[in-house]
Amino acid sequence: MSVHPFIYSFFSLPSLKMPNTSGRQKHGRRARRRRRVDPARDELVSSSLESAQQCLFSQDYGTAFVHYLLVLNLAPVFKEFARDSFRFTLFKWAEELDSLGRIQDLFDCYEQALEVFPADEVILNSMGEHLFRMGFRDEAAGHFHKALKLRPDYLEARENFYRVANWLVERWHFLMLNDHGRNRKYQQAIQKAVRKGCNSVLDIGTGTGILGMCAKKAGAAEVYACELSKTMYELACEVVAANGMDGSIKIIHKKSLEMEVPKDIPHRVSLVVTETVDAGLFGEGIIESLIHAWHNLLLPPKRDQGDSGDESTTGRVIPAGATVFGMAVECLEIRRHHRLCVTEVGGLSIAEAGELHSTVSCNSEPDDSIEPYTTERLSRLPGGYKCLTEPFTTLSIDFNNVQELEGLSSREVQEIRLPVTQEGELDALAVWFQLHLDEENSLSTGPQEDTCWEQAIYPVHIPKRFELKPRDELIVEISCRDAFLRLSCVAVLRDGQTIHLEKRMGSPPPGDLTPNPNPEVELCSALAGLQTNHSQAEALCMLESSEMALLNNRDYHQSFSSALTKLISQLKTKHQNHERGSAFHSDPAVSSPASSLLYVLDVSEGFSLLSLMAAKQGHVKAYSSVEKTKQQEVLRRLACSNGISEQHLEFWLNHIEDERGMLKRPSREKLWSAIILDCVETCGLIRQKLMEKASLARCLLEEGGHIFPQKIVVYGMLVESYTLLLESAVQGQEPTLGFNIAPFINQFTVPVHVFLDFSTLECRHLSKAAELFVLDLMDTNANYTNRDVKVQVMSAGRLTAVPFWYHIYLDQEISVSTLSQNSHWKQAAVVLPKPIEVQAGDWVRLAVKLHKSTISIAAHVENPPTQMD
Repeated sequence: MSVHPFIYSFFSLPSLKMPNTSGRQKHGRRARRRRRVDPARDELVSSSLESAQQCLFSQDYGTAFVHYLLVLNLAPVFKEFARDSFRFTLFKWAEELDSLGRIQDLFDCYEQALEVFPADEVILNSMGEHLFRMGFRDEAAGHFHKALKLRPDYLEARENFYRVANWLVERWHFLMLNDHGRNRKYQQAIQKAVRKGCNSVLDIGTGTGILGMCAKKAGAAEVYACELSKTMYELACEVVAANGMDGSIKIIHKKSLEMEVPKDIPHRVSLVVTETVDAGLFGEGIIESLIHAWHNLLLPPKRDQGDSGDESTTGRVIPAGATVFGMAVECLEIRRHHRLCVTEVGGLSIAEAGELHSTVSCNSEPDDSIEPYTTERLSRLPGGYKCLTEPFTTLSIDFNNVQELEGLSSREVQEIRLPVTQEGELDALAVWFQLHLDEENSLSTGPQEDTCWEQAIYPVHIPKRFELKPRDELIVEISCRDAFLRLSCVAVLRDGQTIHLEKRMGSPPPGDLTPNPNPEVELCSALAGLQTNHSQAEALCMLESSEMALLNNRDYHQSFSSALTKLISQLKTKHQNHERGSAFHSDPAVSSPASSLLYVLDVSEGFSLLSLMAAKQGHVKAYSSVEKTKQQEVLRRLACSNGISEQHLEFWLNHIEDERGMLKRPSREKLWSAIILDCVETCGLIRQKLMEKASLARCLLEEGGHIFPQKIVVYGMLVESYTLLLESAVQGQEPTLGFNIAPFINQFTVPVHVFLDFSTLECRHLSKAAELFVLDLMDTNANYTNRDVKVQVMSAGRLTAVPFWYHIYLDQEISVSTLSQNSHWKQAAVVLPKPIEVQAGDWVRLAVKLHKSTISIAAHVENPPTQMD
């Protein structure tokens, strides 16, 4: 998991303490055998300790770390004295190793440190942070959990654990366990299979262990389960033991593809149960898993589907198969997240940006950074969606036919024609499926179903707006390359002509009509294609969907443009007055053009146009934090097309080298006129270490300079939302299908729910919006860490959560809201541990706390009503 280099300059470290080497060793009452004096050993310890301190002061952290290890291994008596300085050395050396890409060395150092201090919660937490950044989420969770066990009040570890819990035990686990219809149907299908003779069962991707326990409860003689995630494996072991089945269900911490007979299970099984399906059906690798299972873990299938013989001698799979459906849709929310919808933002023309679209695409060459589809819950998309075609069948698959599974990836590309039923702009294909558990039980993930699944979205990347019309026919290609379902809208048939939508080698550009009745026009078009295809390919740049949504946000950029214009105009006037007053100065550098430049630093995460908007003001040199080469090329093209000199745009991360992202002055004489900080994560949380960044940025501003934004005001509202409860924890007092699961998985309940869209959240508003907290980035004295807010209840109900959002003030007058309709930000909500019954007129006291970047809220009803603060 990559992290912006800027973060490293704000790495949280304890204060430096040198060990008190003159301290006298303390002894307990009981007499101890004194160790034999070894002068050579003592001399080595003393000289190594001195060398460690000298290296530390000279910032030679690697050598200092080696000396400290030697001292602490030879003389453990120094552990408590040297603990803080050893931590500091470890963290600084790890930072250097990270910057050099020496990841294995980094983790080796942490392992060595934990051999010396196995119960050090700070080292455990720090190693967990590195593991999480590198994508090792399971291992990171284990370190955060150990740190919390050692020190339950360790807020940094708790905040990290909450963040990683959102990755490891995703919210759909709670939704799935709360989906009583889904659970009952799986249970019924398993019961029927076991009654028919499937006595040995393997649960692939067991999760909490629920399907394996269903098989055991149904009477299966042997039940095995496998789980790749270490976190979920340990959770399943706890759940199975709590339900008295730990001796009868064998859980294996392994990917099913690595399992063998008899190494992992004694013989082939007669039934495999699994739910390793995502919104696009095949995204979790079910095809590969089942092919391997049929060849290595399952008994052979029935020879004849009509055969009613003993099922204990044949193999089968639950689910038995699936049918996939699709539909073309118009949806502004999808459009603005996946392709460019604007030609001008913040005073910048972006016509020369080249082709920009999201990293979700079926039409590019295979690339780890590209996904064939994304997922959305269509029923909750802001602004809704319009169906442009009737639903159509994409494919059907029989999971009990190994030949069909093996032939999936090599299936010929299927082309289907869909009659267009409504006029509208083509934005995406939405896909869902019906999962056939057996002949009687099935589950649908359709957009109208109340299900724990979302739908798969295949966005259409058409450079220009394209409207479908009734009587058009949309041509869709369907393939299963790499066992992923891939759908592409390739063309439209209209009045006997073909309008090509997708770029292809040797085909006309998107939007062209063929056959062309004018051969001369066709020839000119072909020649133009020869000249431009190569440059168009080079101009293609892909952004994250949140970056695309930001780029399409006119209001956001207009607000920044206005605020930058005001500030730079004020500073220009101030500089001109200063220069006029210093005209008699003989130093030519004072009156040179370079001395009148204003310096603006944009440290936004990801792709940002703000540096260009600053540079366009004139007499400004802007420094951009954009790192990716393709994205830098886009900014250079835009600078050129908008009349911005190359000398006025700099990519500061290209030149940081060993400084590793530290905020630096542009020169010895100059300070920054403005520093633009990225304050809010797309998910709806305050960015980590924001206030530390703001504190450093304030020190680097020239007189009259500003941090953007200046202030952030947090707003919230009291709501009743059963949906948030379902997505946050297993609900109810009744066991799930009779199994005790809730207490174990609910350990991973996190108090803050992220990536919400408040405008479509199913909830009842119990109060008006209220100001909860203020973060002043320009005035550190105005800040606080906690605040009590009294909110009056307007409607009776059960208070379950407090959604919150931000008004981001760029200056005293100009602000942007993360709640606005076209915002690229989502919202977050604090879900209360227990719902609170409230009546209209009640006052609810909210105790709001901000620690680092985590907002926590405790609620208490106050009666009788008291005067508001």
